[in-house]
Amino acid sequence: MPNDHDRHSPNIALLIDSDNASPQGLDPVLTVLAELGTVNIRRAYGNWRKQALKSWADLVHRYGIEPQQQFDLTRGKNATDMKITIDAMDLLFSGRVDGFGIMSSDSDFMPVAMRIRQDGLPVYGFGSAKTPEGFKQACSRFIDVDALIRAEKERNGGSSKKGAVDEEVVALLIDAYDAAKRDEKGFASLSAVGQRAGNRSSFDVRNYGYSRLQDLIDTIPNFATEQRDNGQVFVKRLR
Repeated sequence: MPNDHDRHSPNIALLIDSDNASPQGLDPVLTVLAELGTVNIRRAYGNWRKQALKSWADLVHRYGIEPQQQFDLTRGKNATDMKITIDAMDLLFSGRVDGFGIMSSDSDFMPVAMRIRQDGLPVYGFGSAKTPEGFKQACSRFIDVDALIRAEKERNGGSSKKGAVDEEVVALLIDAYDAAKRDEKGFASLSAVGQRAGNRSSFDVRNYGYSRLQDLIDTIPNFATEQRDNGQVFVKRLR
């Protein structure tokens, strides 16, 4: 019997392109999707006859994933991508899903992500850093799975290197700060800055090894942060 949390939590679908996703990332991906709701729909697509998918096959029962068999009928044609696209649209039009996660580094899912967002639903993409920019930006958030895996190892006692914050991200945060309402001291709400940055880009702090926006901004010399008595964090641009 479902508990009260499951009954009232948004219903999230995770669609996995097994040929283009790392099984090591499944745990941290499910953790991230928990911020959207409960991942009740879990489907992994691929030709399960392939030895290369054995690692995914081993996870199917452990994580309650529904395997979707797709045969390689024609060389050079990917039936998996088509099936994921059809299922995503079926789930979208059913009206019973409140958000999506797509595990893939394939740019073919860019139109799918865009269509889901047009209906006002969040869609999180999970892939490698080399994923084409079109798919990254089509998602509400795009998260580097390798960065998630490194961060999980760090939490479990391993070592992890924080990713360098590139100039484009700094420029994005500066633009978001400039667009946010500021007080007489020049401070803007950190949550407002984060929301504006998220509206413009699929940027996510987890791609750089951080769990919070504040932790990332504290490493950027362009900004200073302060936490006030009400617990809210504010940010000020220094240069």
